[in-house]
Amino acid sequence: MKILYGVPGEGLGHATRSKVVIGHLLAQGHNLRVVSSSRAYTMLAAAFGKQRVLEIRGFHLAYNGLAVSKLRTAILTLRSAPEDLRMNFARYRDLLGGFEPDVVISDFESFSYLFAKLHRLPVVSIDNMQIISRAELNVPIPREERGNFQLARSIVRAKLPHSRHYFITTFFGLPLARERTTLVPPIIRPEILAAQPSAGPHVLVYQSATTQQNLVPLLQQLPDQKFRVYGFNKQESHGNVQLCAFSEAGFIADLASARAVVTNGGFSLISEAVYLHKPICAIPIPAQFEQWLNAAEVQQMGFGRHFEAITADNLRAFLYGLGTFETALAGYRQQGNEVLFARLDEQLRGVREEEQPVTDATPSEAWGGE
Repeated sequence: MKILYGVPGEGLGHATRSKVVIGHLLAQGHNLRVVSSSRAYTMLAAAFGKQRVLEIRGFHLAYNGLAVSKLRTAILTLRSAPEDLRMNFARYRDLLGGFEPDVVISDFESFSYLFAKLHRLPVVSIDNMQIISRAELNVPIPREERGNFQLARSIVRAKLPHSRHYFITTFFGLPLARERTTLVPPIIRPEILAAQPSAGPHVLVYQSATTQQNLVPLLQQLPDQKFRVYGFNKQESHGNVQLCAFSEAGFIADLASARAVVTNGGFSLISEAVYLHKPICAIPIPAQFEQWLNAAEVQQMGFGRHFEAITADNLRAFLYGLGTFETALAGYRQQGNEVLFARLDEQLRGVREEEQPVTDATPSEAWGGE
C-alpha cells in the first residue's frame, strides 16, 4: 500500500513517535513517503533517507517568556502561510511524479491532510492532541485555564476534520465523545521498551522550551537529594545537582534508573515515565492546555503531582508521596505498541478493501483489557 505520512516539525516528540509507526509500516511491506520540517525532518531523513523523507515548511510556536504567545504565533503563521503553502504543494507535485498514495496518515500535520482532501484520499489521524476534542475530560478545568482550553479545542477541531479514523495515543482512558475514534496506549520507542527499570538514588529533571535560571540554586535547597538535570546541554557539577549534556543513551539510562521524574507537561516524557513506572512531578508550560491536561491527569491517576511552578516546597511535597505514587503506577500495564499496530493494520486493510472503518474501541479494550 502507498502511504503519505505527515509529521509536524515543531519539537521532536511527534517525530520520535512517528518514527516508530513508520518503521512498523515499512516492516509490513508498505511503500511510504514522509513529509516534515525543521528538526523533525532532520531526524526522520537520517533514519529513513532523503529519498523517502521530503522537507516542507512547517508551523512554529512563538514563546513570550515561559508561555506560548498566541498573538505572536498567529502573526508568524499568517505571514508565512501563503508562501509555505506554495512551497509545500510544489513538493507534492514532485512527489506525484512517481508516487500516488492510497491513504494519508497524519500526526497532527496539516499539509498532508490538505493534500489528501485535494486528491480525495482517506486520512488516518494518529496523535495525542485529539483527546481534547474527541473525549470527555474527567478533570475540573480552573477558571484561568478555560480560555486556553477553548482555544486548544478550537485548534484541534480545525485540524484533520472528517478523517476516516482517529487513533488517540494516551496514558489515561476517557469516555469517547465522537465516532471513528480509538484510544490506544502511548507510542513507546524501542530504546525505552528495552530499558530495564531500577530504583537509583537520583531524580531526573528535564526542562525544555524554557530556561529557569534559578533551577540549580533551587534544587540545592534539597541537599539530601541528588538531581540529574537535562535540557541546558551543559556538563557541570554543582554539589547535589549534576547538569548533563545531551546524550540519548545517557538520558535513557538516567530515566530508567531514576527514583522519580520532574518535567513539564510534555506527552512523550510523561508517557515514557509512566511506562517505566516512575513517579512524575509535572509543571506544564503556561498557556499550553495539552500540557496542563497531561499534568492534571498525572495527579488524577495518582502517578505524581501537578504544580504551576518548581519550588523547593513543591518538590518536597512530591518526594514525600513517592511511595503512594509508586503503588498507583504498579497497576499500569501496556503491551508495548502492539495495540496501535494491530488496530492500524486493521484500518489500512479496510481502506484497501473499501470496507467500513473498524468499530470504535472502549478505553479498556484499547489497553487489551488491562
